[in-house]
Amino acid sequence: MSKTILITGASRGFGQLWTKAFLQQGYSVAATARNLTSLDELKAQFGDQLLPIQLDVTDRGAAIQAVQQAYNEFGRIDVLINNAGYGLFGCVEETSEQQARDLMETNFFGLLWLTQAVLPIMRKQSSGHIIQVSSVLGLITWPNVGLYNASKFAVEGLSETLASEVKGFGINVSLVEPAPYATDYAGSSAVITQPLSAYAPLKASLQANYATLYMGQPEATTAAMLQLIESEQPPLRLLLGKLAYPLVKQAYNSRFAEWDAWAEVTMAAHEG
Repeated sequence: MSKTILITGASRGFGQLWTKAFLQQGYSVAATARNLTSLDELKAQFGDQLLPIQLDVTDRGAAIQAVQQAYNEFGRIDVLINNAGYGLFGCVEETSEQQARDLMETNFFGLLWLTQAVLPIMRKQSSGHIIQVSSVLGLITWPNVGLYNASKFAVEGLSETLASEVKGFGINVSLVEPAPYATDYAGSSAVITQPLSAYAPLKASLQANYATLYMGQPEATTAAMLQLIESEQPPLRLLLGKLAYPLVKQAYNSRFAEWDAWAEVTMAAHEG
């Protein structure tokens, strides 16, 4: 059966690639973007199969209206993909209050508003799949992206909790966690903090390490996303890219080693 998908952040990067793949698969797609001209080519090619919706996800009222518009157009919403978001580069000390708040408004609260808006529809349908585009940096951390890490850790905690709350309604929740890909994440869509000279040596070291990373090709993710959407028992978490699994495994092994080393202290803190 053809599915109806609502995806945010469809103007470029993963969002546009996935939107095109969904349309080619025969799905009906409501695709949101701040600038709808980015969807003109797809609209011309796929016609009524695509519903472009102008949306700033930080506007809760507009998010609710966008979900209702998609539902009114297609009669159901089988899949919500919360993809809208951007990167913020800078050390924690360098990050301004406005930069921190703006990032959370998009990466966390925007996702929350869309999720809340679609849940009554999916509960009524007794079916649905909410896919949150997180990051491998929602499971591990890197320096110089502390607020981005924090936004994705928040998405992880919210979504894992949500999965346990809505499973009884026939709704699945999945977190997609890409490793580094050659998208616009670090390009024109990124925000960079005002640098402090104290962190220059750290950033130089990080830049040297980044240069050696083999970035994944964004186009390679489309098959995985189609498989995720078609799965009758989708996973809570789906890592994407060759770098993702070893990075996460190394981080979690390190955590367990530290917890084990402090286990005696942990247990002793239970009773007076």
